[in-house]
Amino acid sequence: MKKWVLLATPLLLLALPGCVRTVASVVTAPVRAGSQIVDWSTTSQDEADRNYGRKMRKQEAREGKERKKANKERRRQCRDAGYDNCG
Repeated sequence: MKKWVLLATPLLLLALPGCVRTVASVVTAPVRAGSQIVDWSTTSQDEADRNYGRKMRKQEAREGKERKKANKERRRQCRDAGYDNCG
């Protein structure tokens, strides 16, 4: 019996790292899945900055269009009032 154990021990040691690796990946799988869900459901600082920049550029473009339209209307009203210098 002792000879069988002594012969089987090296084979077991060769097979054991694979089992440990498999057990470790099975145990850590729920943690990795949970962290992936958290990553998908939250916004990183980089994403928040990018979204804020996009929002501000759109707002500035909208304000620029409104300002241009208001200036055009002001010049039209000035000309309609009979003034020559409506810059």
